[in-house]
Amino acid sequence: MPEGPSIVILKEQVQKFKNHKVLQVSGNSKLDLSRLRNQKVTDFKSWGKHFLICFKNFTVRIHLMLFGTYRIDEAKESKPRLSLQFTNGELNFYACSVQFIEGDLNEVYNWQADLLSDQWNPRRATKALKAMGDTLVCDALLDQTIFSGSGNIIKCEVLYRIKVHPQNKLKQLPPKKLAELVKEAHQYSYDFLKWKRNFELRKHWLAYKCKTCHRCNLPIKLKVMGKTQRRTFYCDNCQMLYSSR
Repeated sequence: MPEGPSIVILKEQVQKFKNHKVLQVSGNSKLDLSRLRNQKVTDFKSWGKHFLICFKNFTVRIHLMLFGTYRIDEAKESKPRLSLQFTNGELNFYACSVQFIEGDLNEVYNWQADLLSDQWNPRRATKALKAMGDTLVCDALLDQTIFSGSGNIIKCEVLYRIKVHPQNKLKQLPPKKLAELVKEAHQYSYDFLKWKRNFELRKHWLAYKCKTCHRCNLPIKLKVMGKTQRRTFYCDNCQMLYSSR
């Protein structure tokens, strides 16, 4: 599943279609896609893993889910979920969720939760985490209402960098470590974005899909854990598991 930084890159790649009308629309979505024909794109936005195509009175929300993909000015052999044709090119989405959002996006999305938004609010995130004491940190980092855009890569890399074991409950973390968690989630999201733009993200991984801990020279463990039941890569030796408080 693409994480927030990948959706920001998609938003950057499609800017040439801004202020252009949709000439033709097709796809196997069950929505009434004809609504988009002759509508002008007013903006492209992103909120975490949501890609937003804005029109005058409504927005199309694209979520690429686990296996979704997109193509700009080219098409795959498979039928797209949504295909938009413009005078200057085409935009195709596959195996994704497509929804209409009516009205003002500011009434739908809390931009303060988006790790890559100018409105990101670390105090809000910290307050929310303190109210979720029994939640595992591995689950908290995937909570889109707190860390919108964070996914499995960000989760594993953030916990490795701050030396926190993924099976800690939030209430077990010392206050300084909780603050570090929030700060690093924000910082790593921007690092992710920079490396992804330069096609070098994978070489910077220290835990995710790694075999050996760079600090301890011991095997990196892989376990499916938490309520989210997502794969988690971690070092049992240097990532601290704090005692209950």
